[in-house]
Amino acid sequence: MKPAPFEYERPTSVDAVLSLLATRNGGAKIIAGGQSLVPMMNFRVARPDVLVDINRIPGLDYCKIEAAELVIGALCRHAMLASSPLLAEACPLMHEAYQWVAHGPVRNRGTLCGNLCHADPASEMPAVIQAVGAVMVLRSKAGERRLPASDFFQGIYSTAARDDEMLVEVRIPLPPKGQGWGFQEVCVRKGDFAIVAAAATLQIADGRVSRAAIGLCGIGPRAMRMASAERGLLGKSADDATLAEIAVSCAGAVEPNSDIHGSADYRRDLVRALVGRALRDAHRRCH
Repeated sequence: MKPAPFEYERPTSVDAVLSLLATRNGGAKIIAGGQSLVPMMNFRVARPDVLVDINRIPGLDYCKIEAAELVIGALCRHAMLASSPLLAEACPLMHEAYQWVAHGPVRNRGTLCGNLCHADPASEMPAVIQAVGAVMVLRSKAGERRLPASDFFQGIYSTAARDDEMLVEVRIPLPPKGQGWGFQEVCVRKGDFAIVAAAATLQIADGRVSRAAIGLCGIGPRAMRMASAERGLLGKSADDATLAEIAVSCAGAVEPNSDIHGSADYRRDLVRALVGRALRDAHRRCH
């Protein structure tokens, strides 16, 4: 199939993008890499009235440190981030997860912000940015608002971004000294979407867990943080038995679907195994 008819706009400023979004009543779609949007348009799952191409806007492809945060702009490509020494130092969990994200041609064109706005429930980055406590910076003609990543993802291909808003950047707090991280995934082929993936961070103080975060994808309509399991870790020793217990609690808390890649029970068992491995990796890297 081919896309339904649409208009094409190529603005050269963020303000021009916001003006288009404000006047199209939800009929405008932003395109950066288009690695997900274009196939959806071809199958007419997505039928935008106007396609707003942001690739000619200068200065949106940044990855920088600002005010104790790693700040990633709307046109920063996956390939740039995956190979960035700055990312490896400032957000090692994301750096490790990028080993699993997509294939070369997709990474060369696709952007982190586009991936997050697409909100595929089996995509790795929505789970990762929740585990690192990222903040989404959304801008419209009415102004700017900042939303925690854990509140951004609402369902399959659904986010809290309004029709007149553009995700202009993602802000990730720099990790505290001594924080450990771990990422584990099972997929059909490396680079495909996850059947299940788990992202975790841990911090230890006086032999006890002082901070913990666990993000999952592939387990339902959206990637999510396991807030209850995180609270269950606080103040406890991060020994193998405790981490295994938390992994079991995560498996019991999810309601995954069944499909051609695996049953719901198989996915629950993957949650148990992968959360346990990610937490053990995170504990091993604490210092």
